[in-house]
Amino acid sequence: YDFYYQTPRLWLFGYDEQGNPLNKDAMFEDIMSDYANKTVTLETHPHQDINCISIHPCKHATVMKKIIDTIAENGGKADIHQAMFVFLKFIASVVPTIEYDYTVDMDLEQHLSLIHI
Repeated sequence: YDFYYQTPRLWLFGYDEQGNPLNKDAMFEDIMSDYANKTVTLETHPHQDINCISIHPCKHATVMKKIIDTIAENGGKADIHQAMFVFLKFIASVVPTIEYDYTVDMDLEQHLSLIHI
């Protein structure tokens, strides 16, 4: 969370197939070129002593509002409990190689009754 912009902030760090940390160039391969070294930069993580890709939070609120407005314009409704999914949709536009499971419409009680402990 970024306290200055009061919005979520994402820090990314990657490893190759052998488990070795990716260098800067390799990490930027998955970033849309329009955002590389502009909105997405390499910075030291605030709680770890490692360089990570960071998506700068200055436009997060504006972009998320646009996504919510688009959902509404198309007849949908974005409830507050879906905020994380809206945020992940935004992140997917910057880092298209990250795959998410956007399944959100489930009756949790019904599914829990199917689990035998």
